[in-house]
Amino acid sequence: MCRSVLFLSQDQNDVIDKHTQSGLDLVERYIKFVKERTEIEQSYAKQLRSLTKKYAKRGSKEEQECRFSNHASFQDILNELNDYAGQRELIAENMMTGICVELTKFLQDLKQERKTHLSDAKKAQQNLESSFKHLESTKKRFAKEWAEAEKATQQAEKTESDLNATKLDVEKAKQHAHARTHTAEECRNDYAALLQKYNKEQNFHYYTEIPQIFNKLQDMDERRIRRLAEGYCQFSDIEKNVLPIISKCLEGISAAGGKINEKQDSLLLIEQHKSGFERPGDVEFEDYTQGIKPATSESSLNPPKLLQYKLHQTFRLKTEPHAAEDFSHLPPEQRKKRLQAKIDDITKELQKAQDQSEALEKMKGVYEQNPQMGDPSSLEPQITETTQNIGRLRGELAKYETWLSEAVGGEETANTINNNTQHGGGTVEQPLNIYTEFDDEFDDIENPIGQCTALYTFEGNSEGTISITEGEQLSVMEEDKGDGWMRVLKASGEEGYIPSSYVKLVS
Repeated sequence: MCRSVLFLSQDQNDVIDKHTQSGLDLVERYIKFVKERTEIEQSYAKQLRSLTKKYAKRGSKEEQECRFSNHASFQDILNELNDYAGQRELIAENMMTGICVELTKFLQDLKQERKTHLSDAKKAQQNLESSFKHLESTKKRFAKEWAEAEKATQQAEKTESDLNATKLDVEKAKQHAHARTHTAEECRNDYAALLQKYNKEQNFHYYTEIPQIFNKLQDMDERRIRRLAEGYCQFSDIEKNVLPIISKCLEGISAAGGKINEKQDSLLLIEQHKSGFERPGDVEFEDYTQGIKPATSESSLNPPKLLQYKLHQTFRLKTEPHAAEDFSHLPPEQRKKRLQAKIDDITKELQKAQDQSEALEKMKGVYEQNPQMGDPSSLEPQITETTQNIGRLRGELAKYETWLSEAVGGEETANTINNNTQHGGGTVEQPLNIYTEFDDEFDDIENPIGQCTALYTFEGNSEGTISITEGEQLSVMEEDKGDGWMRVLKASGEEGYIPSSYVKLVS
């Protein structure tokens, strides 16, 4: 389209109509393309999350295996891949909101604007055509009246030259000719005035009105092109913005492979499975020629069977049926380790149950002060169940601590248990006090359950979240419950929720 429009035919108007419509169709086509791209990203992210979930370790057996660096590294890789999937979801979300939604709204505005401009152009063309038809009608009327005037004048001259015509006939013919001539002059003046008016309208139409309308269409089309170009750039920029985090995920995967220590894993396996039995002594020579009876020392009690027993104990399958609950079927060292591991697991479960009980009691207090938020009695079944669970766990803890005391023996028992079960709520010497002091363990002070470091900057804009910066040290107040969020405490005292994938736990 040219801004200095001198003359536009109907064909040219159709060209502009088709061109602007083609531009709008391109915008609509690009929106559809981006939508399909977001669907691919979402499907890809979903499959990645399913894959990581499928191969993630679960249960106590897997937790034991994760003590080996090669197992732990694989879990780190799965965690990084899960974070990577989150970034693909973020790409899809930003493309949908930043490109599809915005361009769709922009497209609707363009359609309405184009319709208005084309309607104005059509109306202007119709007005000009109507004015031209009126001019043509006036011109024809002028031609007709002028012909009638000439005919009347000729008739008057003929009557005047007729010798048989009376004076009255001559006068009447002259008056008729004069009237016709006067009417023709009026039509001539009307035609001249309308012609002058039409020429002005035509000049305004082609030099002012239509150029203005088409210039608006041109501006609209250029704005469409510019906005579409921005959408093209956004397609790339949205993915570029998450590349640093994606790179960190990939670096984390490489780091997971690099931190594997095969020697350490071997030593850990040896430490976990050493039996604690002494090596068999030398087999004594029994001289039957001297008539001496065979020796009955422990060193000669069928060494091959003893060696076979120790090998069997070292590589015993963990799924062996009928295993004793106190692990008495295991060698001494293995029994102590298994009992200590069981105590640690129960201690963790007990701490979690105590936290849950405390949370329920606080919630009950809130309901009692604000009845509109909920019914306090509705929490009683959960509180009762949690209390019973705590009692059960404490009983289990006392039982395993007693068995560990038997396995360790003497003064070493008290020291070992005190060092390893300081969070368990009791000691071996006083197992009954575990139950009597249950009601005194709740307080209003909430202690951090760990520390973490922010890997990325996060802007906490929604309610309940807080903002963190990369490298910031944070205290973990509530671990991830499986929804991807954790509650942390900043050094400034500010507390709120952040994405779990944005921080790294400090061991």
